[in-house]
Amino acid sequence: MTVSQLTEAFDFLEDWEDRYRFIMDLGKKLDPMPEAERVEANLVHGCQSTVWVSVLSDGGPDSIVTLHADSDSDLVKGLAAIVVIMLWGKTAAEIATMDLESQFDQLGLHAHLSPTRSNGLHGMVRQVKSRAAALASV
Repeated sequence: MTVSQLTEAFDFLEDWEDRYRFIMDLGKKLDPMPEAERVEANLVHGCQSTVWVSVLSDGGPDSIVTLHADSDSDLVKGLAAIVVIMLWGKTAAEIATMDLESQFDQLGLHAHLSPTRSNGLHGMVRQVKSRAAALASV
């Protein structure tokens, strides 16, 4: 799924209950996270749920980054899937400078997530951007 397809789906689904179901379905379609990546270093802190996000690159700052994510919460796993979709095919340097918050605002996520879910989403983004910045500086 692309960012434009994601936006179209959110625009099509007028009811937030339908959007929540859609977000959870995205989480179910997320590629499985390799067990070896479920380590403390990939754990997102500040989230009510258990969330892991790994950011990998096999080259320098201009190589495409691979993201894996998982959570014990269906909704949070779906939010992680949204982050993965938004960053798919991007380099570490691009990810480090992206404004994901405005994209979340366009989808209306901030207005419809609980404060704890929003904090978890922000924690995911901070972790991904921080790791991407480190990869971009290599």
